[in-house]
Amino acid sequence: MAYNSGSMRIQQGFEDSAGYRGGCLSIGNFDGVHRGHQRMLQSLVAESRRLGAPAVAMTFEPHPIQLLAPERAPPRLTTPERKAELIAACGVDCLIQVPTDVALLNLTAAEFFDQIVRTEINAAAIIEGPNFCFGRGRAGTTDVLRAFCEQSRIDLTIVEAVASGNTLVSSSGIRQAISGGRMFEAVSMLGRPYRLTGTVSRGAGRGVALGFGTANLEQIATLLPGDGVYAGVAEVDGERYAAAVNCGPNPTFGEHARKIEAHLIEFPSRELYGDRLSVDLIDRVRDTRKFAGVDALQSQLVEDVARAAELARPYFSGG
Repeated sequence: MAYNSGSMRIQQGFEDSAGYRGGCLSIGNFDGVHRGHQRMLQSLVAESRRLGAPAVAMTFEPHPIQLLAPERAPPRLTTPERKAELIAACGVDCLIQVPTDVALLNLTAAEFFDQIVRTEINAAAIIEGPNFCFGRGRAGTTDVLRAFCEQSRIDLTIVEAVASGNTLVSSSGIRQAISGGRMFEAVSMLGRPYRLTGTVSRGAGRGVALGFGTANLEQIATLLPGDGVYAGVAEVDGERYAAAVNCGPNPTFGEHARKIEAHLIEFPSRELYGDRLSVDLIDRVRDTRKFAGVDALQSQLVEDVARAAELARPYFSGG
């Protein structure tokens, strides 16, 4: 099956070679499509335009570790659909989503390069990051790739890693920051807010009683942030709203189950139950804590909403 995301063609495996044959190629998982991935994909697009060839990104679904060691598989930062949308935004012409299976994982580095890169893709150039590995046992390092490319007369570019402060940008580093509630750090590495998408379900109704109705999000397929209150932005019916988002339990009412509850600031009253809603998280407002009672909680919510609106303001004004 093939379809388009904007001007980018998305293919499930190698079904229509016209979209990728002779193209410039980047291979990776691209989870998060963070600033390092963006640099690599921008280099891919620039090289493809120079050579007059399609810019082709190849990824794997599911991630190979899901088959090799599912107990060690990290939570996703992006769904496949969101990943494709972000890759398309980088200007890529064709995204190949290769179904991961045992036969693919058993290919040696030489077999992978010969069968897929050289024969199937007939790549004109390859652009990768410094930590790229391929083939069985991840034996194909960038040095191995360079030797293969020289033998096959394929141009190879290894793009330098991107730093955020004193930290190199990586999907694992972003996961650590999100899990630890360091949302501003994660956003800096992603180059954009961190998106949560879920289905709106009915909650206990306490938010409405307190004057701060919330959309309770369930069926979220990506990594959940550490406990706390966060500032974000949500879009409904083409309109954007600042949001105060509680991630975690509600200790004031003796509830210990983790929930994702989004209060959309100045949102007109209407039901969202059953809708899919995305909230882009920007920064942390405060830690989760237990309050002495409803009045203390309500007073704090007023402050939370004001702070969330302040943090979200640049995403509306461009400031």
